Amino acid sequence: MSGTAVEQAPEPGTAGEGAASGMPREDLRRAGARGYLDDFTVRLRSGELGTLPVFVGLVVIVIVFQALNSTFLKPVNLVGLAQGLAGTGIIATGVVLVLLLGEIDLSVAAVSGAAGALLAVLNVNKGYSPVVAVLAALALGALIGLIHGLVFTKLGVPSFVVTLAGLLIWQGLQLRILGATGSVNLPPAGPLAQFGQTSFVLNVLGYLIALAVAVLMFVSGLRQSARRRAAGLAARPVGEIAVRTVVLLIVLVAVVFVLSRDRGVPWTLVVFLALVGILDWVLRRTRYGRSIYAVGGNIEATRRAGLNVDGIRISVFVLSSTLAALGGVVAATYLGGVDQPFQGGDMLINPIAAAVIGGTSLFGGRGRAMSALLGMLVIGAIANGLLLVNLKQQDRYMITGAVLVASVVIDSLARRGRQHAGR
Repeated sequence: MSGTAVEQAPEPGTAGEGAASGMPREDLRRAGARGYLDDFTVRLRSGELGTLPVFVGLVVIVIVFQALNSTFLKPVNLVGLAQGLAGTGIIATGVVLVLLLGEIDLSVAAVSGAAGALLAVLNVNKGYSPVVAVLAALALGALIGLIHGLVFTKLGVPSFVVTLAGLLIWQGLQLRILGATGSVNLPPAGPLAQFGQTSFVLNVLGYLIALAVAVLMFVSGLRQSARRRAAGLAARPVGEIAVRTVVLLIVLVAVVFVLSRDRGVPWTLVVFLALVGILDWVLRRTRYGRSIYAVGGNIEATRRAGLNVDGIRISVFVLSSTLAALGGVVAATYLGGVDQPFQGGDMLINPIAAAVIGGTSLFGGRGRAMSALLGMLVIGAIANGLLLVNLKQQDRYMITGAVLVASVVIDSLARRGRQHAGR
């Protein structure tokens, strides 16, 4: 019975197959361009906006800031932007998972700060190897997530309260780990600092990675199409899969080409994108991923279907805090050390804002791992553009907050539209 419930759980971000995830509902629409147009019109009328507002907003942001300062789209600026958003983006991927449950994790910045502090202290002050230090930081994140999940599920404390308390507790832990000096600098010539600051993908390797990603997408699309045909369902034609693959390859090659005109593609960005791809596959292609959507979509129905709701919730909180710890590690390598304000300020809200702005619903059950990437592109572009036009910090906070509110309003209006359409 539980297997049936999982198989029938909504596809990523949908109330039915592919609705908000950006995937066409292959069993409902006609083939060809007219079919896409008809399906797109139906989705808009029923509130299935998908990632359209994000793409439109990102295009507007790029046009505005490029017009205000021609440095915005120069390779040297884009490489710096790519390096800066990787750590926060990794944290945001974990936030997406929690939001899919219809819950919230306010502690991710503090968890990343504590993990970064542990990494620096173990590697620099205690002399442990970078590998051991990184594994210890990730283990700390997993332990924190386990604590959050157990308190939330077994004691019935709301996730908002649990993680808000965690925000304070783990900030205190960060300060305790750093000790009296309050800061630890990673050796500039050490492997950790070099990975975050000076490690870039060689041009040829960058193009090979882009090609490999496109091939994987094509093969995955063919396999999914074959499975659907075997089950007697409509499936994407090979030509459509090929077109999607070519478009993706063009985008990836363009990114590699532009970034390679400066220092290249940062390895930290590659790690972030790889995590997004892996989590997106897990959410869309595995029973576990569909279970997360099921819990966020209708928890009572999921529980009656026999799924281990508490186990799913605990595992998601563990993943969220582990990814927060990994984001803290990446941020520490990029910044070259950890101090008391590390992962404070903007980091208290940016990962959550990125997940929401990228299209993950605060109401649960709708969104994709790709939301973290899209949201970080928006937030990173806004922050970088505002710096280039010399706006003050308070103005940057206000504008980012306004974008966040607009995203939530769009999500709320889209939800009403779906309810009105009975979806």
